[in-house]
Amino acid sequence: MDLSIIIVNYNVQFFLENCLNSVYRSKGVDSLEVIVVDNNSVDDSCKMIRKHFPEVKLIENKANVGFSKANNQAIKVAHGEFILLLNPDTVVEESTFEECLKFFRKTADAGGVGVRMIDGKGVFLPESKRGLPTPPVAFYKIFGLSALFPKSKTYGKYHLGYLNQNETHQIDILSGAFMMIRKSVLDEIGDLDEHFFMYGEDIDLSYRIAKAGYRNYYLANTSIIHYKGESTKKSSINYVVVFYKAMVIFARKHFSQKNARLFSILINFAIYIRAFLAILSRTINSFVLPIVDAFVMLSGFYLFKDYYEQEVKFPGGGGYPVEVETYGIPIVAGIYLFALWINGGYLIPTRFRNIVKGLFVGVLLVLIGYSLLDEDYRFSRAIVLFTSIWAFLGIMTSRLLLHLLSLRPFRKNDKQRIVLVGKSDELDRISGFFEKTIIEAEIVLKIDANDKVELRPYEYDGKLYQLKDIIEIYNINEVVFCSKDLNSSEIIQQMAILAQKELDFKIAPPKSMYIIGSNSIDHSGEYYLLNTNLIHKKNNERNKRLLDIISSTILLILSPLLIWFNPSIIAYYKNLTQVIIGNRSMVAITGNKNILQASPKLRKGILAPIDLVKLEHLKTSTEEQLNFEYVRNYTLWKDIEIIVNNLHLIGKTPR
Repeated sequence: MDLSIIIVNYNVQFFLENCLNSVYRSKGVDSLEVIVVDNNSVDDSCKMIRKHFPEVKLIENKANVGFSKANNQAIKVAHGEFILLLNPDTVVEESTFEECLKFFRKTADAGGVGVRMIDGKGVFLPESKRGLPTPPVAFYKIFGLSALFPKSKTYGKYHLGYLNQNETHQIDILSGAFMMIRKSVLDEIGDLDEHFFMYGEDIDLSYRIAKAGYRNYYLANTSIIHYKGESTKKSSINYVVVFYKAMVIFARKHFSQKNARLFSILINFAIYIRAFLAILSRTINSFVLPIVDAFVMLSGFYLFKDYYEQEVKFPGGGGYPVEVETYGIPIVAGIYLFALWINGGYLIPTRFRNIVKGLFVGVLLVLIGYSLLDEDYRFSRAIVLFTSIWAFLGIMTSRLLLHLLSLRPFRKNDKQRIVLVGKSDELDRISGFFEKTIIEAEIVLKIDANDKVELRPYEYDGKLYQLKDIIEIYNINEVVFCSKDLNSSEIIQQMAILAQKELDFKIAPPKSMYIIGSNSIDHSGEYYLLNTNLIHKKNNERNKRLLDIISSTILLILSPLLIWFNPSIIAYYKNLTQVIIGNRSMVAITGNKNILQASPKLRKGILAPIDLVKLEHLKTSTEEQLNFEYVRNYTLWKDIEIIVNNLHLIGKTPR
């Protein structure tokens, strides 16, 4: 057996499928085996493997045992002369394994090999080649000197920025995303250290390879895509803590006691600094717009109130009750802020239409609320009218200035300008997805996946060699590659050529109802389904939570009437209380709670989409389809419909 490929999977079904597709399209290896260790995923990863890749050796753990232990499980049963530790969120070129094995067989001192990696936007990943994180190197990395001087041989050692990424080099540390090792070397130095749950195990293993007298190499003549971060779902603070603590374990294991103590102090200091900066950054990002809006509104409201009070309403003396200034104006401003928030006016980046919609809703709420007040509390129609005008003019002006200064730019037009690259059958299938969904594609062009002249060239808008020009001419912002018609090498090559452009690259696997790719620079590893309103969107999660609070409160108020129509009075109150405190939702999907990886925050529900279907015996496939549609195209009205039609089920035992 030439090669054993080991993949540790945890809840990244779609990425894993894409990875396995690329693995089995590889060439130049006489014999290989693929071993997938699943760390108790709940997204049907194992079911997908058994259905589509029956040749894979599948190890199903009943708990998440960590990256190191899971790899060791597979190493113990592997038969290959070489072992490859491969992340599930990768796509390999067809020639990658062949090139690595060739290098091993002509380089006697090679103990481990890594390759050139690019991210989901086609940009080179500097962690493809790394130096040993000694205390000085770690210091330069933590305090930003390596970023300031990436080419320096002193400060740039962490990512070896002074080494040309397009040339093969000897390096210190291999990346755990792609780490090919001689099995004989592993037998000599031992398997992965299971003290490292996640992160750091690749550094430790690379260092032990070097200590045993072998060398690690970075190969530049083959590349892989690594959708960095998807398999870990790391948040910034959690990542800093887990990764840096792994560095402390490494230091205590391999450095002298003095250096390890110094390293530990440095790392712990860095954790606190990075955590503080992350919290500060999030706080500023979350509250800067509401603070600016509140300042703009209140300054305008109070200035007008003072002017109108002194010059128009009470020119001879007197004034409004003190409650107008103390309570009235702040409440009006609060209503506008609430209306903007609920309509997505504080998302980053913000849609211009969300701001307009939020302000319009705010005006309606203020006018309706004012009209319902008792005459004794209606302080001034003129002030209310001015607040409506000023809210629009003031906030829109301030937001426009923030946009022009690039401090808080508006979100670009949602309409996508898409190029599909493939051949006729796949192009028709993928373009059909766009037509059947609500995606507002402004233009969809079809590019032939090869450069050969065909009998019916009119079926395509261009050839592959014209892709770069077509993107520039039509101002394309998204490229979708059909992996059935292009091999991984061609896709990676095109991504590398176009990497400097503001493009999203996506891959459509054959026969699949999803696309793998990068939706934004901040989430370069996200997958997305062809839809426009997934339940996991921040706006939907926020609105759903608000509906939960409002509806459960109303149902508690109406409980003296409704409890008599429910199966259990105790369950009725318990369920609604759980919704209010955030442990449950009024409506949620049933069965697999991570269906389509819809949302990591998706709570259990009292009711479900299937409660709209009055069938005693519901087929599993029908239930899954109802869940799929609910997650794929979520609306508040669907939740309201389910709640209103099932008031008699509020007191049931939740699914």
